[in-house]
Amino acid sequence: MVAGTVALWSSADRSCGEGAGPVSEIGWMVLPEFQGRGLAKRGVRMLLELARQDGRWGLVHAFPATANAPSNGICRSLGFTLLGEVDVSFADRVLRSNHWAVDPRTDLL
Repeated sequence: MVAGTVALWSSADRSCGEGAGPVSEIGWMVLPEFQGRGLAKRGVRMLLELARQDGRWGLVHAFPATANAPSNGICRSLGFTLLGEVDVSFADRVLRSNHWAVDPRTDLL
């Protein structure tokens, strides 16, 4: 049974103040009937641990909507640093998002 998804990808679409080039971006979603069980946090942690072991992802960025308290809580609890607010284009909409970053090699809690 599928409860949701967690993905890590190289994104050339984000301007993260790091100069030219792609950044590593992580995102997740859990289907409504599975929310509130800690599945997203466990999935994000597992994927970041795999990224740490792989060694090629470097700093990982996340962009949850500012109003998405559960996703922002996941970032906060796993050791991400809040870098500020940004506008993010997603599904033909612009969302006000928090910009978080974590280095899985050193910052993962």
